[in-house]
Amino acid sequence: MATESSEGEEEVKLTGGNQVLMVDDDLREMGKKAAWSVSSCKPGNGVSSLRDDNLDSYWQSDGAQPHLVNVQFQKKVKLQLVVLYVDFKLDESYTPCKISIRAGDGFHNLKDIKTVELDKPTGWVYISLSGNDPRQTFVNTFMLQIVVLSNHLNGRDTHVRQIKVYGPRPNPIPHQPFEFTSREFITYSCIR
Repeated sequence: MATESSEGEEEVKLTGGNQVLMVDDDLREMGKKAAWSVSSCKPGNGVSSLRDDNLDSYWQSDGAQPHLVNVQFQKKVKLQLVVLYVDFKLDESYTPCKISIRAGDGFHNLKDIKTVELDKPTGWVYISLSGNDPRQTFVNTFMLQIVVLSNHLNGRDTHVRQIKVYGPRPNPIPHQPFEFTSREFITYSCIR
């Protein structure tokens, strides 16, 4: 169920979650090219816990809401999908309930692009960054901010176990529908 808000952002309600992370082959994980930071954290549960590929560790915020995860890139990148691992069965009131995704050039001009409500999720939750226009399949940005607006059962701090950010895999040769994977094939890919 998606509803349009007055500011042009899309609001979506998601239920459930997948136990196995499944992403299309035409997407690549972009998080390793970014600088990650969080608004607050408990000692031992910092930003590194979001990126360690361990579902038993988690980032735990420490302070008043909203809780922020900032993903900053050195150059403008195309982003298409944000995937979070949350577990209501383990984390209960620490589980995020309402999440907003913001994008922009930096902290000074972030705009809400998507707001998602989660209903007792357990597993990987997929948040597409594509807009209402079918031609708008990705967001071109320097910075992405994931904002936890509220938690289940009115919890104060939040637990997020993993976050992955995906963008389209670039085609090394423009205007060509297929990709050459080796350097040798790329050398002979065009006719002189």
